[in-house]
Amino acid sequence: MYTFLTLSKRMIQKWTKFSGVLLGLTAVLAGCSGGSGGGSASTPVPTATLSASPTAITVGQSSTLTWTSTNAASATINNSVGSVAANGSTSVSPTATGTTTYTITVTGTGGSATSSATVTVSPGPTVSISASPAAIAAGQSTTLTVTAANATQVVISDNVDTNTYPLAVTGGMQPVSPAVTTTYTATATGVNGSTANATIMVTVSPAPTVSISANPTSITAGQSSTLTVTAANATQVVITDNEDSKTYPLPAAGGTQLVTPVVTTTYTATASGVNGSTATATALVGVPPTMNGLTSFDGLDSDEVTGGAGETDIDPNGAVGTKQFMEYVNTSYQAYSKVSPYTAVWSAPQPIGTPWQNISFCAGTSIQLDAQIIFDRLASRWVIAAKATRSQPYYLCIAVSNTDDLTSCASTPATCWNAYAFNLDSALGTNSEGTVYLPDWPKVAAWPDAYYATMDLNDPDQADAEVGVVACAFDRTNMLTGTPPADLKPMQCFSKTTPLSAGVYLGHSLIPADVDGNGTSTLAPPTGRDEFMASIENPPLDGSSTTSGTINLWDFHLDWTTPAQSTFTLTSPTVATYTPGCYTAALPNQTICVPEPSSGGIGQHVDSVGDRFMPRFSYRNFGSYESFLVSHTVQTGPGVNGTQNGQQTGIRWYELRDSGSGTPSVYQEGTISPDTSLFRFLPSIAQDQAGNAAVGYSVSNALTDPGINVTWWNLPDPGAPTEGTILSGTEEEVSTGNGDGKWGSYDSITVDPVGDCTFWYVNEYWGTDSTNTVIWKTRIANFNISGCP
Repeated sequence: MYTFLTLSKRMIQKWTKFSGVLLGLTAVLAGCSGGSGGGSASTPVPTATLSASPTAITVGQSSTLTWTSTNAASATINNSVGSVAANGSTSVSPTATGTTTYTITVTGTGGSATSSATVTVSPGPTVSISASPAAIAAGQSTTLTVTAANATQVVISDNVDTNTYPLAVTGGMQPVSPAVTTTYTATATGVNGSTANATIMVTVSPAPTVSISANPTSITAGQSSTLTVTAANATQVVITDNEDSKTYPLPAAGGTQLVTPVVTTTYTATASGVNGSTATATALVGVPPTMNGLTSFDGLDSDEVTGGAGETDIDPNGAVGTKQFMEYVNTSYQAYSKVSPYTAVWSAPQPIGTPWQNISFCAGTSIQLDAQIIFDRLASRWVIAAKATRSQPYYLCIAVSNTDDLTSCASTPATCWNAYAFNLDSALGTNSEGTVYLPDWPKVAAWPDAYYATMDLNDPDQADAEVGVVACAFDRTNMLTGTPPADLKPMQCFSKTTPLSAGVYLGHSLIPADVDGNGTSTLAPPTGRDEFMASIENPPLDGSSTTSGTINLWDFHLDWTTPAQSTFTLTSPTVATYTPGCYTAALPNQTICVPEPSSGGIGQHVDSVGDRFMPRFSYRNFGSYESFLVSHTVQTGPGVNGTQNGQQTGIRWYELRDSGSGTPSVYQEGTISPDTSLFRFLPSIAQDQAGNAAVGYSVSNALTDPGINVTWWNLPDPGAPTEGTILSGTEEEVSTGNGDGKWGSYDSITVDPVGDCTFWYVNEYWGTDSTNTVIWKTRIANFNISGCP
């Protein structure tokens, strides 16, 4: 036991000693880490932070990395940045699109630390710009086209006036019209203010200019004129004409060109410049059309016509058809070959009642005066319309031929016709005394949907004063086939009796539009085209007014299916102011003033019929427009040599056109009065397929026996009308008493449907017969106007 105890004590001593050593070592270690406090201490751990600015860039841009750290002995950044100071910044430019993460790692005695920052890289914006065209002339436009990608904004600017044009972020198109050469810049803006630019230059050249003149500006056929052209800024200059499409190339600066037009021609000089730019100028060389092949022969006269002797109210009228020319005067009609020697179809003129032998109202002598002949060009048939002069009821007699060749019934004239008689009483109306108005001065015309007739309404209780008008449509379709009268569609009529001026209707004596042309060179009226009628508008009967500035245009809309929907509408187009022929405020209804040479010491005067339009209201369809012509007698000025009466008359004409509206309007007008001597009166007007107009009329003055003249011109290029003589007068109409006499109130000019160029005209004059007796005669003339094929 002792031994054990002794050993334990030693062991205790040794352990105590070892423990002291341990305690001392612990104290030493504690002193190393705890500083001077005398207690124990530990080693600090490093810290790090990293940021990027900006965090979003585009390829090619840079971002700045900025970092800080603590307790770090070293620092590195990945993605090829490498070792860096413990604190600092650096610029990085990642090239790969998408997200790039940068990480900093710091190391110290206490360990290491990391921090990361992300930079997002987007593709940079792109932009392109083009101009089409890139070269223009002043005043022209070009279109800029911009294509952009990766942009948030796209804009075009220019270097001249700082205009800007914003576009969509993908680009777009922008029209521009620079006045001078201009550079346009397209700027596309992307992420972080990144931009891309592209430029285009638009070259602007001066616009071409050109002028043209003609010398002389008016020539006769066969002569020449010199065209002079001056141009600038042009690459090519050429002259063209509107007649036969000839072209004349000239140097770029212009030059001269000799031309020899055969008709009035418009020449156009065109200068071409950059990018198809052009300038044009025109010059007109007037070539008045010439009359070709004038031939005339005598038609009916007072020796041939029953009751013609001693008559002074002569009403010659007629029309040319495919085979003959047919004329009517007062009580008789005759047809003539169109070829010299113009042989008559019948050995003697036919009484006007011939077509109506089976209709008592129109047969025999029931018709006196006031008949009219037309040729229906749409059906190649003749039409006669006349009023029956027997007592009431009043009838309008209409006969439609069943052939275009009257020689086919030369031996049996009545068989040529489908004859009809229409009771007019229901359409005429009555005065306050219940008297039916008298129908007077009937006019007829052919239109696709009907035969149209117009008549004045005269009041028998007021000395036949003109108190209104009536217009009627007749069943043309069935009349052409000879349908029995009972099976015709009922006629449709409209009458107008107001307003009146001092008891007179001022717009009386309507002329219905009648179709000219044929089925090849001229078109029929468009389907559904209304019929139109024209009349004068006389000055109001107020004792002082002598002028008017309007005419009347009547629109007859016909509805055979629903007659209640038919209409008759009046408009009053404005025209140049006129005084009707021989008009005086004191005697407005007396239009006799045209002087003839004196006879037996008595001054002779005849009627100008100046209170109305004269037939025809001719219609022609040119395809691009429809043309209507009408004429009347107007006062033009005082006479000369002290032998006139101060009321010289001339011819006023109007062209109405319709270019698709459905209603014609006044297109142009003119007055024929080339001197201060002759009185011109009783006109009739028409035009050929080339637009040449011809108006025939009577002429007279105190020193000149009444003759027949004609004036012609081209409607598209009016120029100065040319007047020619058809017949020089040799005798005058002699009236007893005061020498004032009635003159005829009809003449007519039509165009041959065969060829559509030859005018045929009939009018009256006074001459002598085989016994040297002075009688009334008629003259039928035919002629062509140059420029018509």
